[in-house]
Amino acid sequence: MNTHLHALVVGASGIIGNAVVETLVADPQWSVRALRRSLNPDVDSIECDLTDAAATKAALRDVSDITHVFFAAYQPNGNALIEAQTNAAMLRNVLDGLKAAGANVHRVVLYQGAKVYGGHLGGPVPTPFYEDASRHLAANLYFAQEDVLRERQLAGELEWSILRPDAVLGDIAGNPFNISMVIGAYAALCRESGVPLKFPGSPHTYRGIYAQLTDARWLGRASLWAATADSARNEAFNLVGEPFRWNHLWKKLGEALDLPIDEPQPMSMSTHMADQADIWQHLAEKHDLQPIPFAQLVNWGFGDFVFNFQQDLLSDMGKIRRAGFTEPMHTEVALLEMIASLRAKRFLP
Repeated sequence: MNTHLHALVVGASGIIGNAVVETLVADPQWSVRALRRSLNPDVDSIECDLTDAAATKAALRDVSDITHVFFAAYQPNGNALIEAQTNAAMLRNVLDGLKAAGANVHRVVLYQGAKVYGGHLGGPVPTPFYEDASRHLAANLYFAQEDVLRERQLAGELEWSILRPDAVLGDIAGNPFNISMVIGAYAALCRESGVPLKFPGSPHTYRGIYAQLTDARWLGRASLWAATADSARNEAFNLVGEPFRWNHLWKKLGEALDLPIDEPQPMSMSTHMADQADIWQHLAEKHDLQPIPFAQLVNWGFGDFVFNFQQDLLSDMGKIRRAGFTEPMHTEVALLEMIASLRAKRFLP
């Protein structure tokens, strides 16, 4: 393998892509480019519409030195089949563009999630989740993207590695899937309004469900391992922190933030948090927060999803540990550190 490695991070402004960029930038063995905007001004960024094959090929025409691709881009669609087709095409367009540019891509790291195990389909799914679980019939973007990589691997074009985090703890605002921003903003509004920090979801989810989260920084470090380790070649790995119950984590959160907690108060965050815009504007002015419109700051619907999930989320971590990535993750510490970082960046008061 090359002594100096050249990375292309696709989806660099997202919660996963940003963490991967920051991890790569800190490692002198790597140089990094971002496909679509990076939040790091020191990283060269390439802009294009990934759904447009010709535009992607043109944007990548001078990028011939890439050895590794970290693919974290995602385009949602309410139709699962269209979503699968679109996201598979985006991955295919990037690989075709790099191939046309003459790049010798050694390995692609792709990111999936617990959706690959079918928990989103509405019925119970046996836990723990193991990486060799059989596929379900319904269309799934993760299956479609993985098939693209397997086809290229069988053609001798590249190797791949897949990481499967769950809800990610990050320190960026405006991302639709940053649960630490949901929790941090909710806690700030509770404090300003003088009310207890009540869990805003189902009491069953609060007390009876095992949940799991993934630290974005930890995911970044695992990504570099997945890109280079022989044991990660053409393999998929779960990557989650130790399982917890929300009532335990919520108590620790209240203690750390010096906020009283009380019994859960189920509510639609999507509906009712929109009413808090004036309070947030007051907080933003009082604490000189970043000028991000309240409607773009947090995806409250993601909070509704996470805080009302009705079955255990338990991904087995044995495979990745046996393969050599043994760094642990402490969920409570990671969440509090992300909230502290969001405060330091003036996204939270």
